[in-house]
Amino acid sequence: MQTLIDEVARYGMPLVFLNVLAEQLGLPVPALPTLVVAGALVAAGRLSWLPLLAVSVVAALLADLSWYALGRRHGYRVLATLCRLSLSPDSCVRNTESTFERMGMPSLLFAKFVPGFSTVAPPLAGATGAPVASFLLFDGFGTLAWSGIGIGAGVVFHDAIDDALAVLGRFGGSAVALLAALLLVFIAAKWWRRRQLTRLLALSRITAHELSALFDAATEPLVLDVRSRSVRRRDPRRIPGSTVVELDELERTIATLPHDREVVLYCT
Repeated sequence: MQTLIDEVARYGMPLVFLNVLAEQLGLPVPALPTLVVAGALVAAGRLSWLPLLAVSVVAALLADLSWYALGRRHGYRVLATLCRLSLSPDSCVRNTESTFERMGMPSLLFAKFVPGFSTVAPPLAGATGAPVASFLLFDGFGTLAWSGIGIGAGVVFHDAIDDALAVLGRFGGSAVALLAALLLVFIAAKWWRRRQLTRLLALSRITAHELSALFDAATEPLVLDVRSRSVRRRDPRRIPGSTVVELDELERTIATLPHDREVVLYCT
């Protein structure tokens, strides 16, 4: 029976393509370990580095272009869907948006190395109306660097990786089951984290009807618009009577508010 190393070598290209594609589409299946293992097989002469690099880059660009097109068509609405798909907290949109606002398209050069940023940045680039040529340029170089470093790490540290794969190979199907179990634990941990955050936020959310009722009360609430600058530029409409507050100034602003009125924040 073939060892686990032989199986990885045999299905290396399809595995890399599917793994990278799935991760960049937002599924919680890390692709960097696969690239590192594939790099070790390159050092052993079991895979060719140039086709391997091309497969990884093409898979990532296909996923990124898909999200870019969805962002271009549906705007910021697609970001909420992406965060739910990736099991990341909704704060990933805010963090990514802040970084993208500061650096613009050059942020795509390192986006793949930042958890959460790699899958949110492409639809955000589309939502902001970035030209497709500029997107492909920066995202292409960023993807090339990410894939090359992953494969290169496997080439440099191939001896240690070969030893680890050999150990796993001796366990046969048990090793595959262990790796699958670890992946399930990883996904379950992310799901539980998101569930806890969602339950926490649900305790302090109000509906539009409840906000309207507060406006009809004797003491109107203070409504703070904490949407980002780019969102306000795209949609300048605001809740009547609300005050714009930048998120990094929120803590300082809240300290100055009266304590006898309800305070309501709304974002994207």
